[in-house]
Parts: sequence; structure tokens; C-alpha cells
Amino acid sequence: MKKSMKASLIIVALTSLACLACLVWVGLRPNKPVETVGTIVSDTFRGPSFDVRVVVPRGGLPLGGILPDWFVRKHDLTPRELRFDHTGPGAQIVSVGHDRVELRAEGGWNLLIEIDGVGRITSGTHLVFPLGLGGRRLRLDCRPADRAIGYLRTTTRAGSDKIGGSFLVELATCKNAESGKTTNWPPAPLTVSGSFVGSSRQSLETTEDRPKAQVNPSSSS
Repeated sequence: MKKSMKASLIIVALTSLACLACLVWVGLRPNKPVETVGTIVSDTFRGPSFDVRVVVPRGGLPLGGILPDWFVRKHDLTPRELRFDHTGPGAQIVSVGHDRVELRAEGGWNLLIEIDGVGRITSGTHLVFPLGLGGRRLRLDCRPADRAIGYLRTTTRAGSDKIGGSFLVELATCKNAESGKTTNWPPAPLTVSGSFVGSSRQSLETTEDRPKAQVNPSSSS
């Protein structure tokens, strides 16, 4: 009897260690490389339009990202990925040029990307967006590190005022957009990528008859 109980305890202990090792491995495993979304948009110049993807680092996800998507949505936890685009209500290309692009959408989304004269991401670059964090709903304002990582690339069709482009930027620090208090999240930079087509003289105005905004979290693959 004692031998049987001892063997059972050993099995339970080994199983627990194996589960713990799996959790650690998942938590430390790097995210898949991020690809810029919607590059076909800027290539075809079928504008005005835009598509933005926000990828959360694995260390910033509950239990390292092992929770199923339905559970994350139900409890308003931090998702692996968020997106917004030109098809949502309130979608607007505020401004577009060869050194900046500013995009907005209903629900508190605002993305501004700027580059300086030599193509480096400036400190004015930021993303304001809604996020479920620790079971609370917040609006965060996230910015790049002092040495910003990323790019903004644009091109103009000959004889047209349409500007198309793509971007990728890492945002390392976030604060509560309402209170202004700095948060200790994310533990590693967010990666924001996307593409756009807009006019240097016109913006994509808000329309009430567009389908609902596509800002629901979805799993990155």
C-alpha cells in the first residue's frame, strides 16, 4: 500500500513538472515573425484605405498566451492581436504624406507615425487604442523607445496625389490615456504594422453606413 502511494505521488510530481516545463517553454518561445499586413493595398492604389495590425508580445499575454481565444474574449483579457481598418465606423485617414500618416477609427483608435529627414521614426509616433488588461478595459497611449525601431515607406503614383505606403514600428512604453499614469505593461514592445492609400489633399471621411469596425481580437497564425 505504501509503495503504491509513493509511486502515485512520484507520478503526480513528474506530471506537474512536465506541465510547468511546457508553460515555461510556451512563455519563452518567441513570437512568429510579424509580416506587414495589407501590402497589396499600397501596391494597387485602390484607395483611400488602410489596414493596421497590433501584435502583443507573448510575455504580455495571460499565462504566456496559452489560454484559448474564447476564454480571453469572455473575460476581456489581453488578446494576441488586434486590428482596425478603413471599413469600420469612424474610420478616417486624418493626414498622409511622405513623412507621416495618421489614422483613426471609432472606439478610441488613433495611430500617428512620423519620420524625420533621414527616415527615422520620431518620438511623436504613438498609438492610442482600447485594450482589456487584467480584466479591466483601458485606453492606452503607447510610444517607441528612445531609440525607435521601425520604418515608414511611401510611394506616389505619377500624375496623382495618391500616396500609398506601409509601416512597421515597435512601441515599447505605454501609459493610461485617461489618467496619464505610466504602466508596467508591455514587458516587451508591441509590434504595429500596416499599409495605407490616401490622398495628400483629402481624408477618408467618416460614414454612418459602413459595416461595423473590425477591431475584435483575433489569433495570430
